[in-house]
Amino acid sequence: SAMYSGCSVGMVLVNKSLASSYNHLISGDLNFLLVVIQAVAAVTCVQFSKCVGWIDYPKFNIRTARKWAPVNILFCGMLFTGMASLQYNSVPMVTIFKNTANILTTVGDRVFYGTRVEFLVVAAFGIMLAGAVMAATDDTIVTHTGLFWMLANCVCTSGYVLYLKHATKTIELSKFGMVFYNNVLCTLFLFPVSVINGEFETFLGTPAIHTADYAVKNALAGFVGFFLNFASLNCVALTGPTNFAMIGSLNKVPIAIFGYLIFDNVISEETWTFISISLTGGVLYTIAKIRAGKRKLDK
Repeated sequence: SAMYSGCSVGMVLVNKSLASSYNHLISGDLNFLLVVIQAVAAVTCVQFSKCVGWIDYPKFNIRTARKWAPVNILFCGMLFTGMASLQYNSVPMVTIFKNTANILTTVGDRVFYGTRVEFLVVAAFGIMLAGAVMAATDDTIVTHTGLFWMLANCVCTSGYVLYLKHATKTIELSKFGMVFYNNVLCTLFLFPVSVINGEFETFLGTPAIHTADYAVKNALAGFVGFFLNFASLNCVALTGPTNFAMIGSLNKVPIAIFGYLIFDNVISEETWTFISISLTGGVLYTIAKIRAGKRKLDK
């Protein structure tokens, strides 16, 4: 869990560095293409590790790829609907629905995997949702189109996490093999999208970003992504979708603080409110997990 949290925060900060350094030079955005570039870097890392004998996994197999494909389809759906949500809604409203998706994930964890959900866990998610609502009190305008994309994002996000647990339990692969398939399929699915929506053409037509610094930062993001993939797969497999969703929510706190310290991002009163309430929710969740652990030991 700690490794997943650290890698997740690191990944956001590296991409934030890319955005702050180069977005003003690009006419448009490269959201999907950056995911592809970083996925290729992650595949390079895992293949290099295999070649030098540090890890091992079977060669690419189309049957295994088909079994893993739903994970990537849901992941791509999560990316696309998330970007569409931000296009039609404000960031505070999207944050509210992100917290709603966490509750949906917890319900799915209970329904599909029989995971016992402690009252304090429910209370923690409820408090964090309330904090997101309070932070968005001045910006609660929702359109029908925006609502559709946010609901679609909730379904894709929860579906991704829940199916990821199923995949890690049923597909006979090492976690490094899963990292390999995850990034190969991600590249195969998203590169055509980046070509169709013009991102690849934008990249080729922007010489200002054809620099060693840009390449190194993307390679670093891919390197972090390699460990993030490995950590997230283990986190879901060992601790479950509910814990994975909670860590994802709490990661927003260090990201906001590091953004303030490193990139001079302004933290508004609403954001401080959200951070404070999120930390309260995190404390409740930690207490719930400690109590659950003690009960297991007593048995």
